[in-house]
Amino acid sequence: MTNILLLEDDETISFGIGAALKKKGYEVLNCPSIAKGKLAFSQEISLVLLDLNLPDGTGYEFCKWVKEQRDIPIIFLTVRDGAKDIIKGLDMGGDDYITKPFHLSVLESRIKAVLRRASKKAVHSPELSCGTIRINLDKMEVQIQGNAIPLTAAEYRLLLVLMENKGKTLPRTLLLEKLWDAEGNFVNDNTLTVTMKRLREKLGQPGEIKTVRGIGYRMEDTNE
Repeated sequence: MTNILLLEDDETISFGIGAALKKKGYEVLNCPSIAKGKLAFSQEISLVLLDLNLPDGTGYEFCKWVKEQRDIPIIFLTVRDGAKDIIKGLDMGGDDYITKPFHLSVLESRIKAVLRRASKKAVHSPELSCGTIRINLDKMEVQIQGNAIPLTAAEYRLLLVLMENKGKTLPRTLLLEKLWDAEGNFVNDNTLTVTMKRLREKLGQPGEIKTVRGIGYRMEDTNE
């Protein structure tokens, strides 16, 4: 049984989401405030669905608090669809961001994808894959359909971060931080653009790397 903590102060929305997910086999704990959410949070919780506007604070605050307790998936559910709001949520550790109104089938699909990524992170694998792209972590080698693709250190690191977070939208700001940490050199926004351009060219313009306009990039299997 997967336990989901839902923070939503709108009773109608909360009831609808809870009822739909329970039919799919999830156990849902509904909380209308941050205070009650903190009391309900436990080791049994596998995922958090989080509204941004709550009566006693913001979803950002609760997201930060949860990540300090334990690294579990968080999906924001909100009417605030501005790029700045989305980027802030993802930068704080949110795993996905769904704007209202949304179809419950879309929410269920996103939940499955996030839980699938979380389970893969918990199990070490010497290989990452997305579509036809493979990374052998032991050899630090990238292959497409069995053919090795030579990449620079920056290109490899960029692809690795995208692959490690497959299915998750990564803001440009977060990618810049990751590349800085890896190389120890200054990486600006233009450098990221050029590195992404060269990476795509070397990989043959793969459909697996998606540009999320105004936000960043997302790695997805092309058959999903």
